[in-house]
Amino acid sequence: MKLISKRVNHLIGEAMHTYAMLNHGDRVMVAVSGGIDSLVLAWILDKWRLKSPIDYELLAVHLDMGFEENQAHAVEKELRQLKIPYHLEITDLGRKALEAEDGRSGCFHCARQRRIRLFQLAESLGFNKLAFGHHKEDIIETFFLNLLYGGNLSTMVPNQVLFQGRLTLIRPLAFLEKKDIEAIGSAIQLTPVPNPCPLAVHSRREKVRRFLAQLYREEEMSKSNIFAALSNVKTDYLLRPSRS
Repeated sequence: MKLISKRVNHLIGEAMHTYAMLNHGDRVMVAVSGGIDSLVLAWILDKWRLKSPIDYELLAVHLDMGFEENQAHAVEKELRQLKIPYHLEITDLGRKALEAEDGRSGCFHCARQRRIRLFQLAESLGFNKLAFGHHKEDIIETFFLNLLYGGNLSTMVPNQVLFQGRLTLIRPLAFLEKKDIEAIGSAIQLTPVPNPCPLAVHSRREKVRRFLAQLYREEEMSKSNIFAALSNVKTDYLLRPSRS
């Protein structure tokens, strides 16, 4: 793990420890989209076993959503470079979701279909952990997406137990920023595979991302303060109906 700075290594370990992400004997499936975040996560979880006092099994899984013919081949090339076990599946889930829904809701249904298929694979292959490469900015963006478009206060959580404990979602990069992940990817010479979705640059998430980028530029501490606020919720100062 010499390619990771002490600061970044500490943040990864802190996230894993704070949210109790891994246990001895876990079977961990890593959702690899082909982006730098998920590729770096797969590499980190593979190398982490060399220093960890526990042992766990690892499998990288890529779902081709049917947008571009060569997507799966490009991702496979990167996974071969990482030299970890992987599973590729060609689907038309994304294309069908966009065809069936308008542009406003197509992204939601595409992501939902991808998540459902990953859950199905984890169950059928016998994996009890599903790891995602979401980082600090992703968690903040999701909070604002839910706030602005869902009318609720919620976000991704680093450890989420589902299906009566049969599957747990983990996000080991939760305390890292995008720039930290990109630096690791560059150091290990990974080539991220572009997102082929035709709506990627027009999504609500991208709109929120641009809004937050401007805020971060104008207010230096805003990113760290927002992230801290997500675990410092003062429920007595939120609106709640009075009860007689």
